Amino acid sequence: MTCDETFYHRYLNGDDAGLEALMKKYGNPLTLYIDGYLHDVHEAEDLMLDVFAYLFTKKPRIRDGGFKAYLYKTARNMALRHKSKRKCLFRLDELTDESDGQLLVEEVIRTEERNRILHLCMGEMNPDYREVLYLTYFEGMSYAQAAEVTGKTVKQITNMVYRGKESLRRLLEREGITNAES
Repeated sequence: MTCDETFYHRYLNGDDAGLEALMKKYGNPLTLYIDGYLHDVHEAEDLMLDVFAYLFTKKPRIRDGGFKAYLYKTARNMALRHKSKRKCLFRLDELTDESDGQLLVEEVIRTEERNRILHLCMGEMNPDYREVLYLTYFEGMSYAQAAEVTGKTVKQITNMVYRGKESLRRLLEREGITNAES
């Protein structure tokens, strides 16, 4: 049994520390994942809490080693449902991509610029490719776990990761990042 399942079982047996540990471990990454669907970090934070509320009120049986995939699959389904229900609102902060403060350290500026370009390029990608790259690279999921989250086969995930990396490499090269490995 993995650490996640141990915490989950502790919670199921009445120890709230298990819940706290899982929320601490997955709260921010899950919010970022949901934000990829909603493009609103505040709504993503709310929905992340809803994911945990659902998980811990329904108390589903989760197979050993499957907690993370179950959590992300639940988040994905909730985000898709939420996205289909919400209305688009105009937001003033979307009018500018410039950062608020003056960054003084050159390396920080370079890193911020590369991250901005990466974020921009990932936003232009096929959403399916973006999602599998996020799950496998940023969340460290195996192809099997990503397949479980998305409802695809491992072979489909393998192909989507390959195509996604090629697509991202081309987009990054277009933006002047030529050392993008695929």
